Amino acid sequence: MLGLLGLGIRARTAVVGVEQAREAARKGTLAHAVVADDASSNSLNKIVPLLRAKGVRTSSGFSAASLGAIAGREATAVIGILDPRLAEGIRDALRSEESVTDPAPVADEEAV
Repeated sequence: MLGLLGLGIRARTAVVGVEQAREAARKGTLAHAVVADDASSNSLNKIVPLLRAKGVRTSSGFSAASLGAIAGREATAVIGILDPRLAEGIRDALRSEESVTDPAPVADEEAV
């Protein structure tokens, strides 16, 4: 699965870091996000609520150091996948581990 993330980065169909992932989510171009298990609470507070609100599926199970190594950084909290087909490939690769989560319902949806 990490190889697929690296492929996405090299093909420029993935973004690295909280700010780039937030921007892609806001634009509606983020198909999937891989969030580091050990990401700081500050980073999680910036990205996770937005991902849920936008209905972006996420996966975890990797450290910030392992995600960073793929991206040529020391560490990164999130890698966002822009290409829907690559996102589906990543979800397929992770399905056996059951680490793909559906987005949590947004508060407005629960009230309906």
